[in-house]
Amino acid sequence: MSLLQKDTSFDQCIKCTVCTVYCPVAKANPEYPGPKQCGPDGERLRIKSPDFYDETLKLCTNCKRCETACPSGVKIGDMIAVARDEHAKLPMNIKTIRDFVLSHTDLMGSAATPFAPIVNTITGLKPVKKIMHKTIGVHDHKSLPKYSHGTFRRWYKQNCTSQALYPKQVHYFHGCFVNYNHPQLGKDFVSVMNAMSIGVQLMDKEKCCGVPLIANGFFDKAKKNAKLNIQNFSAAVEKHDAPILSTSSTCSFTLKEEYPNVLKVDNSKVANKIEYVTRFLLKEFMNGRAPKMKPINKKVVYHTPCHLEKTGGSLYTIELLKMIPGLEVEVLDSQCCGLAGTYGFKTENYDTSMAIGSNLFNQIKRSKADFAITDCETCKWQIEENTSLETIHPVSLLAMAIA
Repeated sequence: MSLLQKDTSFDQCIKCTVCTVYCPVAKANPEYPGPKQCGPDGERLRIKSPDFYDETLKLCTNCKRCETACPSGVKIGDMIAVARDEHAKLPMNIKTIRDFVLSHTDLMGSAATPFAPIVNTITGLKPVKKIMHKTIGVHDHKSLPKYSHGTFRRWYKQNCTSQALYPKQVHYFHGCFVNYNHPQLGKDFVSVMNAMSIGVQLMDKEKCCGVPLIANGFFDKAKKNAKLNIQNFSAAVEKHDAPILSTSSTCSFTLKEEYPNVLKVDNSKVANKIEYVTRFLLKEFMNGRAPKMKPINKKVVYHTPCHLEKTGGSLYTIELLKMIPGLEVEVLDSQCCGLAGTYGFKTENYDTSMAIGSNLFNQIKRSKADFAITDCETCKWQIEENTSLETIHPVSLLAMAIA
């Protein structure tokens, strides 16, 4: 389908309502009519007139679980996202300071990392949380993500000057979380790849994948980021004909799927190069190129992120974890964690977010595990904030095994 054509996949909807049954928001919030009504049913009306837009579309988390469940392949989540973009262009739809702060991750990260200890302390104070709750609408029970004092890209430039000497190469889309909040995951990624005689190359430039911008109505900025990223991906692949890996399940999903389907940005020249890291690693391991690992005599519980389930990628992570010596792996029947990127930070969504995640939190509390494992940074934040368990990425667990 041409990127310029109107999506008419709503015609494939057979009105089975499986999507609504599978929707975490519909279960937790009776005000949300569900993805069937907001997606294909609503699209039939909106295609006649945008006046049929319903404010309840804002209750959608963009988790894509409706699309995972749909037996007819209807792009329900994409329809809702595009409809929200159309509504955001109307004069009465004013962007808020909160939505700007939560979505412009490159800008906020660049401003905060030089002063990370101060910023982290201030945003963690209870009086400051109360003020943000009352003024901009960030719930006072939520803790904003902590920033690193120094970015991953800076560390890479200082410590990774010999990566081109390795016989095999990969490109690394580190994303905002690794660059500004958790450089250690990027360092672990480099360690694991180097242990397999693989060098790590960064793009000359990269911007936020765009998913927080999409979620908060800044579609024009998301499209600009997407075009810049695709341009830099193309240049990188010309230099090294190698895969483009991400350690964020949401980033990899957005780069590959959301760019053409939601933002209408053509990524066809590089889409087959974009890959989530555990899929790449499992293939390498199964082809006999696994690094030497010591036993990790620990029990872990694994939470599947929504966007990874949408792509079928959780299987690769689970099988990869099982290849770590001495590791006991319990796969949770957890569904959505409830945070959904920036969704759960918003005061009006907090109760819904917590209701969605409650089953996951209870399973983890009963598990008696040493760590929780997940591929998504926002799932990590949600789990660590609502349980006592440290939550780490599969790549970081591998780095522990090969250290």
